[in-house]
Amino acid sequence: MKTKTQDKLNEPKKRIGDSNAPLKAPVKQTESQTRSASQDRQIKKGSRKKGSTAPVKSVMNKVDSKTKSADSEKKMQNVSTLIKKKEKEEIINAALDKHYRSDELKPYQAELIKLQRHLEKTGKKMVILFDGRDASGKGGTIRRIIRYMNTKRYRVVALGKPNAQQKTELHIKRYIEHFPHAGEIVLFDRSWYNRALVEPVMGFCTNAQYRRFLKKVISYEQNFLEDEGKTILIKLYFSVTKAEQERRFNRRKNDPLRQWKLSEVDLQAQDLWDVFTKKKLILLKKTHTKQSPWWVIRSDNKHLARRETMKLILNIVRYKGRSRKLDFTLDSTIVIPGHKEFKVMKKQEKKYGKSMV
Repeated sequence: MKTKTQDKLNEPKKRIGDSNAPLKAPVKQTESQTRSASQDRQIKKGSRKKGSTAPVKSVMNKVDSKTKSADSEKKMQNVSTLIKKKEKEEIINAALDKHYRSDELKPYQAELIKLQRHLEKTGKKMVILFDGRDASGKGGTIRRIIRYMNTKRYRVVALGKPNAQQKTELHIKRYIEHFPHAGEIVLFDRSWYNRALVEPVMGFCTNAQYRRFLKKVISYEQNFLEDEGKTILIKLYFSVTKAEQERRFNRRKNDPLRQWKLSEVDLQAQDLWDVFTKKKLILLKKTHTKQSPWWVIRSDNKHLARRETMKLILNIVRYKGRSRKLDFTLDSTIVIPGHKEFKVMKKQEKKYGKSMV
């Protein structure tokens, strides 16, 4: 008997990727190959207020304030005498947490390499769209996906503002120019769907341009998907809560290594939260189809969002050498099909007067 999760995976499979190659039922991992259920629940709680390196930074800041030496080696020698037992435990736990999270992704990253080889051998092309709210973890997920991939067979595309000439052309044209060749994967860090999300919210396009895009975009996608199954389109919408988005913005403001991420759009995102939510609802209603569905990724917990995104990509295409020991079952609390997210949003709208996601 099929599980609900399998039905979810098979539902949009008819037209994306290998339409005539149904997925095999996911196989559960053995105890030695996966975290225990209790560990996984702990991670899930883990939309934590601090990252795994926060305890280490906090302790080291205290050490730095107690030593005048600028020599890193001398600082390291003083650490064991200056930090308390509880702080040592915090550092060890943070290091282990970071190690296990990274280690858990590696089997899926290895599978992504197999998928990459499959696309190369079959001459297929993959386009992955990463859209959603600001600070929702799109960039970090992309970095984990491509970490061990063959650099010659993928490209990450993050387009800036259109120039004067591009503004006079078809909106989607500048994205199509970056489409993959045979055997290649292109990951768009924000896509042509900016016209349905950021641009109308921020006033970067007219209402007429916005409405025309929503009317035409599906026909554009159908045109480049109708190439005998050679092009695979995966549309991902990263969803973060308002409180978590605010926390991430504050971290960017206070971290000189992250300040470059803050833009004018970011600074207004909290104030325009409800407006963006309405655009998301319209997006799902107008542009989620069986041929090119949306997948919503709950990304308050970055680690789970990254892991489940990898699983989703691996589930969409059947490829040679797929591991029979890995668990490819999607977490239904993290990955939500677009039509189900739309129903949730409509229910919330009816009950509370506005959607909460």
